[in-house]
Amino acid sequence: MPNTDLMFAVIGAALLIGSFLPRLLRERVLSAPIVVVGVGMLIGWLMPTESQLVDVIEHAELAERMAEITVIVALFGVGLALDRPLTLRGWTTTWRLLAIGMPLSIAGVAVLGWWVLELTPAVAVLLGAVLAPTDPVLASDVQVEGPSSGEEVDDEHDEARFALTSEAGLNDALAFPFVYLAIYLATKGDPGEWLLGWVAWDLVGKTVIGAVVGYLLGRLIGAAVYRVRVGDHRLVGFAEPAAAVATLLLAYGVGELLGGWGFLAVFCAALGVRASERDDERHEHFHEFVEYTEHLLTLLVLLVIGASFISDALPRLHWTHVAVAAGVLLVVRPIAAWVSLLGDRKLRRDERMVVSVFGVRGVGSLFYLCYAMGFFPKEDGWSLWPAVSLVIIASLVLHGASASQVMRALDRRRARAGS
Repeated sequence: MPNTDLMFAVIGAALLIGSFLPRLLRERVLSAPIVVVGVGMLIGWLMPTESQLVDVIEHAELAERMAEITVIVALFGVGLALDRPLTLRGWTTTWRLLAIGMPLSIAGVAVLGWWVLELTPAVAVLLGAVLAPTDPVLASDVQVEGPSSGEEVDDEHDEARFALTSEAGLNDALAFPFVYLAIYLATKGDPGEWLLGWVAWDLVGKTVIGAVVGYLLGRLIGAAVYRVRVGDHRLVGFAEPAAAVATLLLAYGVGELLGGWGFLAVFCAALGVRASERDDERHEHFHEFVEYTEHLLTLLVLLVIGASFISDALPRLHWTHVAVAAGVLLVVRPIAAWVSLLGDRKLRRDERMVVSVFGVRGVGSLFYLCYAMGFFPKEDGWSLWPAVSLVIIASLVLHGASASQVMRALDRRRARAGS
């Protein structure tokens, strides 16, 4: 019990400190996520080995729910932050990253897992899918600032930040079909009997349903909130910021009930709300509330990741896991994204390099690994967790420490180019 009491005390202290850190450490080498993961490691070190209180594989369902809630809140915040209307031409950089870069990245990581870790094909594909989602929320300096009102659109002239933010909003959802590809490889036998169904339903059908349902729901809610009047005032004047959380939960639930990908429904619902009334200043209030909520949830999940890494992943860590983590962050993601952006006229060469390098891994990877444990043996989860947790932590340190300096340099070069 003393260790458990100490754990609660450390968690409380970490969250309290973490609530001040983002602004204190903004644009500094040491970021709030790095500090909180470090505190999580301290918790893992203090916990007795036999307690298993922070073993995310042993408690996969609980860790899955924590990560799931965090992801859907973050997705809605990312959707609200994007000022640019959703169009085929306006989002061409994003489509390239998703349609070309993401499959290449999954395939590259799967090959690494098969070759270096000697995983079975199904588990190797799972590793690729788990490490597919990017999460720029954990490196706030590489994402767009947030909703802006008026004629000036903040993300219109910053293609690098827009690409990283919109990519994360969509690939957090689009990793799901590839997780199911791994599940089917492990459970359904001959791919010739189910591959066409996977393409038609899991890859295309559920994606279309999630996107359409979420966007329409967001447009309907946005139209009601911003256009319906009660007396002399619009309904939005009576709405509390918590209405944003209610909207994202509704979108997630309805999207899942109708057979679509719920994560995608949440992101598209936020885009729909913005499209219904793009310039209202209330978007900024809603986004701020969602951002604070997401921030608290993310800190809690990062504590769990740090603690589980020390107590459970570190004893299993092998040089092969280090090789895979280095390959994912320094080779696979940069090359896959760079190839996908070849010929993209919206990005200068330096911007293309930044987008290629800054594929931050985070909470989404934890969610997908824990979700898959409902279909795979726990032995597979324990074999993947050292590599996955090391990629997350290394990404937080590498990208979190360099993001502000790199983006400031990019802003200076953009300003010189525009003058």
